[in-house]
Amino acid sequence: MSVTNFPGGQSSASTGIPITKVTIPALAEMKRQGKPISALTAYDYSSSRLADEAGIDLVLVGDSLAMVVLGHDNTLAVTVDEMLHHTRAVRRAVRRALVVADMPFGSYHGTGLAGAAEGLANAVRFVKEAGAEAVKIEGPRVELARALTEAEIPVIGHLGLTPQSLHRMGGYRVQARTAETARRLKHDALALADAGAGAVVLEGVPREVAAEITAELPIPTIGIGAGPDCDGQILVFHDLLNLTFAPPAKFVRRYADVGGLIRSAIERYREDVQHRAFPSDEESYHLPEPARKTMAAAHKTSELRKA
Repeated sequence: MSVTNFPGGQSSASTGIPITKVTIPALAEMKRQGKPISALTAYDYSSSRLADEAGIDLVLVGDSLAMVVLGHDNTLAVTVDEMLHHTRAVRRAVRRALVVADMPFGSYHGTGLAGAAEGLANAVRFVKEAGAEAVKIEGPRVELARALTEAEIPVIGHLGLTPQSLHRMGGYRVQARTAETARRLKHDALALADAGAGAVVLEGVPREVAAEITAELPIPTIGIGAGPDCDGQILVFHDLLNLTFAPPAKFVRRYADVGGLIRSAIERYREDVQHRAFPSDEESYHLPEPARKTMAAAHKTSELRKA
């Protein structure tokens, strides 16, 4: 089956999971019912289609693509146009999951009304041009969250270890490790919820802090390095499958060594080419019998003339 053809019927691939579209209200209902939310980053058609067919609830086109796809040292270099490009590819693949696009660094960081207007304009691009169903912003940007909500753009917050703030934080450090900073984090999460955010990602915070915020927050929390008590969990696609070239963070669980599998397959291919074992006769196209006879006769005539 071609990668561009969706499976028929009303189920997603071989899992038999019904294609019931996940929305922001659906995430809130999952929290109410105590159903854990599964989330995963994805950056292209194939990976996001696999995630969707596996039943993932939320697919985030993360600005982590700057590192795992484009090879940058951090997330700061990725541009709005690059994020739009990848979000379009993901949106073409996904049927069931909620598609969320990360707003990249610099696309919503202005201050005052002008900054909010710029952030809103960029968010509109993600919805109109790329098909995103929600956007994610980092930090306690309450006024921007309110402006996006009023403009009918679902927004997801991101608190704790916010990678776009790594220079201010002095690196990728666990946040909210004191009673005061934990109180401030909870205040920020409640403020984002009050401003209309549909969910909040909690990254790199102690389990106890995330558990308390999750219990008090009226909207879902999605954890990454925040312990098991959040309403959902998210991992980076490449971390989950060992497609990175660095040691994993403490919170990463590698479910498969796809990097090793790919490397082995490529090595076998190279060896087959070097030993002329690929392609085989069965993997080659052939002339129809009449054309082969004509060519053979012409070749024989040519050889006779040379003699």
